[in-house]
Amino acid sequence: MISSQHAIEVQDLTKRYGALVAVNRMTFSVDRGEVFAFLGPNGSGKSTTIRMLCGILKPTSGTGRVLDFDVVREGERIKEHIGYMSQRFSLYEDLTVRENLEFYAGVYQVPRARRPRRLDELIAMAGLAGRAHQLAGQLSGGWRQRLALSCAIVHSPPLLFLDEPTAGVDPVSRRRFWTMIFSLAKEGVTVFVTTHYLDEAEHADRVAMIHQGVLQALAPPAELKRTALQGQLLEVVCARPTAALAALQAAAGVKEVALYGAALHVLLDPGADPGAIEEHLRRAGLRADRVSPIDPTLEDVFISLIGAIEK
Repeated sequence: MISSQHAIEVQDLTKRYGALVAVNRMTFSVDRGEVFAFLGPNGSGKSTTIRMLCGILKPTSGTGRVLDFDVVREGERIKEHIGYMSQRFSLYEDLTVRENLEFYAGVYQVPRARRPRRLDELIAMAGLAGRAHQLAGQLSGGWRQRLALSCAIVHSPPLLFLDEPTAGVDPVSRRRFWTMIFSLAKEGVTVFVTTHYLDEAEHADRVAMIHQGVLQALAPPAELKRTALQGQLLEVVCARPTAALAALQAAAGVKEVALYGAALHVLLDPGADPGAIEEHLRRAGLRADRVSPIDPTLEDVFISLIGAIEK
């Protein structure tokens, strides 16, 4: 039986397609009211995992419970009690904002007496008050995403699945969208979100990183950044970053090196001398403008983790 503190609990959850193992013995739990970020490159098993948790896809083996419903036997009950949204959430472009909300209120069987007040609440929460009678097809990407989220929660679900919800949305709209997500979490809604934006995952309560269908790391963002990288991380600024990248990749004591805009992030082996970096560059005919220790980001952790697996 699932613990009352958990909205999701899975043990050895596995999905195979013939010889392909899309999700391999996945084990984790998600607390009620938690914002849980699920990260992984394309093809890593994120969407397959979500589809199993939503009761859409039956696992090959393993067990799982979502809101105390069994993912194998009670898929239809799960669908009734969750909200789901992706970057391809289906809005009806020839319906207005309010008409879309009314449609989904009917789909989710929101009591008729409750609908007017609930729709007013959602329109206000999404900042769509001045656009309630505008056609959905005339909305910009950011407005459409906020409307899609409102449609997904019209029935006040305790658990919300968001599958790449802000892909292709501008940074300002992404920030406003996440403001809505955090407001829901404060009200006790559990949010399970997949994203390619590492800056978004920084604000989650916990982050799960998966690769090739396997759960590779699971911890709060601060803990991942503190413990996942073995060695010292440096930022190197020089006039020719691409040439410096090539020079440092083969340098002794350098574990990893990657371009970050016009700078380099260089991960040294434990015990390696940071002062040797400038000497490595000098021997290659290059000069470093700055070499300084930095705190890792989730992007550093993610790239290092995937790189280590693929070596």
